[in-house]
Amino acid sequence: MSRSEGPLSEGPFALPVPYAITRRPDGLFIEWDTEGHAWLYPARPLRLACRCASCTDEMSGRPLLDPAQVPSSIAPDSVALVGGYGLRVRWSDGHDTGIYTFERLRAACGCERCRPASSSGPLVQQPDR
Repeated sequence: MSRSEGPLSEGPFALPVPYAITRRPDGLFIEWDTEGHAWLYPARPLRLACRCASCTDEMSGRPLLDPAQVPSSIAPDSVALVGGYGLRVRWSDGHDTGIYTFERLRAACGCERCRPASSSGPLVQQPDR
């Protein structure tokens, strides 16, 4: 049984679970299934979208991270699973406390299949395998 066919990806309370995650210098390429449902989440917008307590005010949700402090050359140095629900990225600027949930990443997917449901938020970019 592949991860995309596991119990968390079935039923009425299904959580999105990627089939494959590829760390690239320009971001994270996530394949949501084996039939071409995939999207590139570009590095800098993904880093700027971090919702950890260092980057976002916990009470107001106001961003604390100054975009001018995040270089255009930011890259993911490593990616690790957090439970069965998300990813922790260690960035080239040393930051590694944010958790990117699969639910949030899937909601930002901008592929043909997801585009009508996508908010076209800061995590969306045209895929480039």
